[in-house]
Parts: sequence; C-alpha cells; structure tokens
Amino acid sequence: MTFDEIYNALLDRFGAEVITGANAEAIDPWIEVAPTSIADVAYYLKDNEALSFDALNDLSGVDYFEPDEKLVKKFPYEPHVEVVYHLYSYKRKHFLNVKVKLPRWKNDTEGQLPEVPSVSHVWAIADWHEREAYDLVGINFIGHPNLVRILCTDDWVGHPLRKDYEFPLEYHGIRGK
Repeated sequence: MTFDEIYNALLDRFGAEVITGANAEAIDPWIEVAPTSIADVAYYLKDNEALSFDALNDLSGVDYFEPDEKLVKKFPYEPHVEVVYHLYSYKRKHFLNVKVKLPRWKNDTEGQLPEVPSVSHVWAIADWHEREAYDLVGINFIGHPNLVRILCTDDWVGHPLRKDYEFPLEYHGIRGK
C-alpha cells in the first residue's frame, strides 16, 4: 500500500481525533497518532490483513526542547517529546513511521515524566526499545511489564538525552566534566 492508502485506512478506522496529522513530504513520511490511542492503532496496524505491520524496527524517544532556529524554519514546533515508531511489513513489503507527541512534562510539572501506553504487548521487541526511551529520554510507558533502566545504572539521576539534562560533575568518585 502507498502512504496515502495507509493514512486513509487509518483515518477511516479511527477518525481525525485519533489520527491527528501526517506528513507525506518528509524524507521519512509519518503519521501522527493521539497518545492515548497508540496501543489500539498499533493492534490495528499489525492485525489488519491489508496492513500487516508485523515488525517494529525501532522505537525512539526524541526531545524537542527549545526551538532550534534552523529547524524551526522548516518545521515550526513548541517544546515537546515524541515517540517515533518505525514499522515494516514483511508480508506486504511496505513501511510506516508513526509519531506520538507528548508534553515535555506530565501536567506541565517539571520532573513528572510524560506518559504513553506501551505497545510491548503488540510487538515484543518494544519491551527493550521502550526501556531505552524511558531511560535516556524520560518517557513513561504505561502498562510496560518491566519499565526499569536498561543503559544507565539503577542509581542514575535524570535522563541523559533530554536537551536540558545537566551531567553530574562527579559520579561514584569519577569526574564527569
């Protein structure tokens, strides 16, 4: 299926309240999904025979902190974080990028991590990818079976890929900066 066909199938099934945007002109075309609906959309993308997105190739957390002057000219945005799902269908030989936009902080309270439902029950590999996005970017995946750090040590404070993260001057007697 083409990007437009996939987009229209999702719009027909879920409506504009759930399928909140798309960009077919991007280098990697993407469809935006409302955060609370990502698990339902993921099930549909995987189980619908015409779509058959059986592989989650990657899941990334991205922090759009303060608008970057060059980037804003091409892509205007307010500070937020995103979860980007890179999907592929081995059966149908097509791919899709799905985005979920979240506020940088839950309820605009600094330090409270934004939340999105887990898709680890749809694609098993999401278990590891969601743990990485939690650990490094600070996104809480609701319903994840084991949401613990995967790269940083258990006693690490903060999420090092957040743009406003301040690296510690020292960690366990090792100088940082």
